[in-house]
Amino acid sequence: MNALDRAMKRGAPLEHAEKAMIMIHGRGATAQGILDLYQYFDYPHIAYLAPQAEGGSWYPKSFMAPLQDNEPGISRGLATIDELMVGLEDIYGLLPRDIYLLGFSQGACLSLEYVARHAREYAGIFGLSGGLIGPDETKRDYLGSLADTPVLLGCSDVDFHIPRQRVEESGAILQRLGAKVTVQLYPDFGHNIHDNEIDYINSILKK
Repeated sequence: MNALDRAMKRGAPLEHAEKAMIMIHGRGATAQGILDLYQYFDYPHIAYLAPQAEGGSWYPKSFMAPLQDNEPGISRGLATIDELMVGLEDIYGLLPRDIYLLGFSQGACLSLEYVARHAREYAGIFGLSGGLIGPDETKRDYLGSLADTPVLLGCSDVDFHIPRQRVEESGAILQRLGAKVTVQLYPDFGHNIHDNEIDYINSILKK
């Protein structure tokens, strides 16, 4: 069974969907948990789908640990997203520009790393409490263009897991790749999803 068959689904049936949103859960969470966000997005033409990480985690250590310390998890997680993207296009005719990618925490890190390594036009990218993967000295020689893709990076300004500097650096890198980036840092907020992020996502979905 491939990633598209395994993924949990809500919203429009894929055979009738005009767009799709791939939703990537955080560490210790579930596909069902991240998929529950779809109830805040009232757009009947969108199919929502979420894969489940084995054991509830995409990779074992901090997203800022040396890359080799989080392998093969990172590569497997990126491959899962890619398999979903390919399946949506090959089977249902949904191109990357028809697909939104949303991730929270570890899922946000994985999602942002995926789009940086596969830079092209997407419908929208929503990285909630996350940043690009790897230690500070990681080379960021990504290729391609995000072609004005709207990107939201939202996070607490004091998040224990996600340094604000990495959020800001990730935004700058994605902007250099051609994305239209919005960085929102919420004062003294917890490691959670902010109402402002939901409002932003809805503003993009309306387009």
